[in-house]
Amino acid sequence: MKRRTALKNMGMVFGYAAATPTLLGLVQSCKEKAPYATWVPSYFEKDKGYALAQMVDVILPKTDTPSATEVNVHVFIDEFAKSVLPEEQQAFMKVLMDKFMGKVLGDSGKESLMDIEGVDFEPALTTYLKKRSDEDEASQEEAIGAYMEARAAGNTSDLDEDVACFAFATNVRDMATWAYKSSEYVGEEVLAYLPIPGEYIGCGDVDELTQGKAWSL
Repeated sequence: MKRRTALKNMGMVFGYAAATPTLLGLVQSCKEKAPYATWVPSYFEKDKGYALAQMVDVILPKTDTPSATEVNVHVFIDEFAKSVLPEEQQAFMKVLMDKFMGKVLGDSGKESLMDIEGVDFEPALTTYLKKRSDEDEASQEEAIGAYMEARAAGNTSDLDEDVACFAFATNVRDMATWAYKSSEYVGEEVLAYLPIPGEYIGCGDVDELTQGKAWSL
């Protein structure tokens, strides 16, 4: 695999720009959801799926709008990984997830990911979602590119824990935000929603047109 190709795939785990209508349908309702502690993922191991659900609720908690899990963001990510990602990116996703969840579990002092609580994710997310310098980002992209090249060539390679954790946290945040904004409830009740577009106003004031809300996707 060429370095340019590896870096282009940096979205790597969750960085695709589109998904099938079937997958998006998973976030179209927020009614009658079973508690995610009893959720059985179709792709992730149960303990990692449970931890992922905790994680996305820390990123998108319940306020005056539903939390991430209330609109099935965790289910969407699980199905996306299973049905959309190619095999090499599924494998890479597992590497990133194992390192990130291992870091969270180790720092929490708990024995199992099934014992993890949302508060246990806060230190890691504070660290790994903070803005990095251009130099740090370039260095991490180089590390990921080198890792992907080595794996594609059939060579043994390891990825630095911090690099993996930054990549996983960033990709989960981006995917969770995308899935959340694609849900029916958020699209129609939270964002500015116009099912049948009307006139085009190129220079209108956003506060007047949508009360400052972004348009629904």
